[in-house]
Amino acid sequence: MNKKILPGLLLCAGVTAAAYLLELFEARLFGRAWLESLVLAILLGTLIRTFLRPDPRFDAGIHFGAKILLEIAVVLLGASVSAAAILEKGPGLLGGIALVVLLAIAASYAMGRAAGLPVKMAILVACGNSICGNSAIAAVAPVIDADGQEVAAAIGFTAVLGVIVVLGLPFLVPILSFSAVQYGVFAGLTVYAVPQVLAATASVSLTSVHIGTVVKLVRVLMLGPVVLLLSLLGLKQGEGKGGHRPALGQMVPWFIAGFLVLLALRSFGLLPRAALAPAQAIANVLTIMSMAALGLGVDARAVLAAGGRVTLVVVASLLVLFVLSFGLIRLLGIA
Repeated sequence: MNKKILPGLLLCAGVTAAAYLLELFEARLFGRAWLESLVLAILLGTLIRTFLRPDPRFDAGIHFGAKILLEIAVVLLGASVSAAAILEKGPGLLGGIALVVLLAIAASYAMGRAAGLPVKMAILVACGNSICGNSAIAAVAPVIDADGQEVAAAIGFTAVLGVIVVLGLPFLVPILSFSAVQYGVFAGLTVYAVPQVLAATASVSLTSVHIGTVVKLVRVLMLGPVVLLLSLLGLKQGEGKGGHRPALGQMVPWFIAGFLVLLALRSFGLLPRAALAPAQAIANVLTIMSMAALGLGVDARAVLAAGGRVTLVVVASLLVLFVLSFGLIRLLGIA
């Protein structure tokens, strides 16, 4: 193991252990854990980053935990999902996901321009909010030739708001009377990143995890056509470096490919049944540890640094995405 990542990983492990202990304490004190270890890990990590600001030597391990460990967890989750989980919902849901993404991009871009955001910033915010957060921003940035400051501002706010969505979304289950399937679809349509869908649904039900992850993957696959369209528009207009095409790995990250491989193996019965439970258990532990890392990488004060107009546009476009997603669930009669 690289020695540079060891301090940060140990810190993540310590936060994870503290989260488990707090969950046990809650269960003994109140008879149930109102905040599960996964949520507690994010909160503890964010508090540490915001008020204690760990030494930079922890950063490499924290970044590794928030990215690699969670991506491994997503891959392992593929072993517990069958393709039938999404195919049985019919083509209406698949088409609905594409429609929601396109409408959300258009609405977000329009709001961004109306609020006075530059064209490139408006595009970054629209694609990040509507498709898959940082991954979409990273893939779109070279296509539209966005500068580092624009990318950093978009990603910085996405990181903070992403944590808020992960923490707050489960509270909508009783408010909107969602079933496990409905909540999975809603989370898959609204949460920024594939790993964050896992975090937002794990505290609700395994059904929500499965449905949410598969819906989110369909949504992520929209990144390819959107990036290609932006690239073609850039080439047509001859805008500087607008013709840059992102690498295939940016449009289809390795962990999504890994998830799909395991999903296919599970669907065709090629995975040993004895391996399914351990894979799910390991995925759960890695998810909680990576949520600790995610929290340790988020300074809550970064919201203030994002700027009022960016804040307004991102929040407003997220609300539009919520409305579109809720409308799709009702339109398709998903139960």
